[in-house]
Amino acid sequence: MTAHKNLIDHIQKKVSLSEEEAQEFISCFKLTKVKKRQFIIQPDFVAKHRNYVLQGAFMGYVVADAGQEHIIQLAIEDWWISDYNSYIFQQPATMFVMALEDSVILQLDFASEQKLKSMNHKYETFFRITAERSFAGMQRRIISNLTKTAEERFHEFEDNYPQIANRFPQYVIASFLGMTTQYLSKLRNIRVSKKS
Repeated sequence: MTAHKNLIDHIQKKVSLSEEEAQEFISCFKLTKVKKRQFIIQPDFVAKHRNYVLQGAFMGYVVADAGQEHIIQLAIEDWWISDYNSYIFQQPATMFVMALEDSVILQLDFASEQKLKSMNHKYETFFRITAERSFAGMQRRIISNLTKTAEERFHEFEDNYPQIANRFPQYVIASFLGMTTQYLSKLRNIRVSKKS
């Protein structure tokens, strides 16, 4: 099945699995279709799944007391998304995770992940490598937010993620980068005019 082949290819980039191991691994995932603007995680409910995006786009965000949304995560094809604090510790979520397009995901529930890890050290290695890369990426983002200007963050984002820079609404990218939509629009216009 093509859907599962995408996931197998993704896994094989990090660990080498036999055909039998790959089938065993992917058998624990559930294919789920998600409509645009549908939530797969909401605050106060435990995040039951780790989600691999086959098709579509998602954002993970929190809402401040004043009602302002702060985008924490973005995800497109071949990326993972969840409220990891909720999922890993099986406690109520603090984030919303919502589809920004009609999407298709492969979902792995917490109990199945624990079972996979206990069955084969290669599966555990895959999840460890995934977690390490995610942690390193989050650290880079925190450091960037603390040490770089909004303009530098914008250029870094557009250079590193060209495949998603134009895929998400401007307000989403602006919030993710910690700036106003108006300022993001201004930076984009400057960049476009320099290229032409």
